Amino acid sequence: MSSACDSCPSKDGCTSQATCPSAIGKDPLANGSSIKTVIGVASGKGGVGKSFVTSVLAVQLARKGYKVGILDADVTGPSIPQSFGLSDNLRANDDQLIEPAVTASGIKTVSVNLVLEDKEAPVIWRGPVLNSLIKQFWGQVNWETLDVLLIDMPPGTGDVPLTVFQSIPIDGIVLVATSQDLVSMIVNKARNMASMMKVPVLGMVENMSFVKCPHCGDEIRLYGDGSSIERSAAEIGSRVTDKVPLDPEVTKLVDSGNAEKVSEDLLSGTAGMVIELIKK
Repeated sequence: MSSACDSCPSKDGCTSQATCPSAIGKDPLANGSSIKTVIGVASGKGGVGKSFVTSVLAVQLARKGYKVGILDADVTGPSIPQSFGLSDNLRANDDQLIEPAVTASGIKTVSVNLVLEDKEAPVIWRGPVLNSLIKQFWGQVNWETLDVLLIDMPPGTGDVPLTVFQSIPIDGIVLVATSQDLVSMIVNKARNMASMMKVPVLGMVENMSFVKCPHCGDEIRLYGDGSSIERSAAEIGSRVTDKVPLDPEVTKLVDSGNAEKVSEDLLSGTAGMVIELIKK
């Protein structure tokens, strides 16, 4: 909870800042929806597996019995629907609220690719339109009751990330990076943006950390030893919660819409960290 809640007379009985319309600068949820915890998954740079981490993390939390949702805020590069094999367009209910798509394991999802008729059409929209869509995906969706909403953030530190930070009461973010020094430097921009918006970095995921040799089992480090990510996490008092290997079989599962079939061991550290926050 932010300091905005300190003077609220209902704070002792409140379970979520995310449902409170009086939270300073934040948009309220639609009537009837309640979300306990909101987690952003960010990178600052594209191509490091942020959507992959969001999808797998959602699966692991759902397996633990939590009610999970995903808001795909990567409007110009939406890939969450493909990870779960979702294709039907979103529709509105009688109250004119968007009904999210639901995966096989019950994960509720909204994405611009579930709105477009042509799934391969480029989203050539200016900032105000993008920002409006993000606000709709937050406040005009029939989320019902969720334990956690994961927001797949777009790369960079521009209009859309700023709208997410300013409009949605995020409890913390998970940063995703590979171990290249260049990528780590760019990820630090996202880290610093979160700091400026007073959103804590809960942990960092080192994606594509290594490839395991199928013959001898040795770990081959493709992008370095990961020390730059460890330093970045230590600088802000955070930690690297998972080191995820580059596994062609896992990649095939997610690319083919079968994210819900990934191993239970994947991202277990990050899932455990999010569960701790949900239970607070």
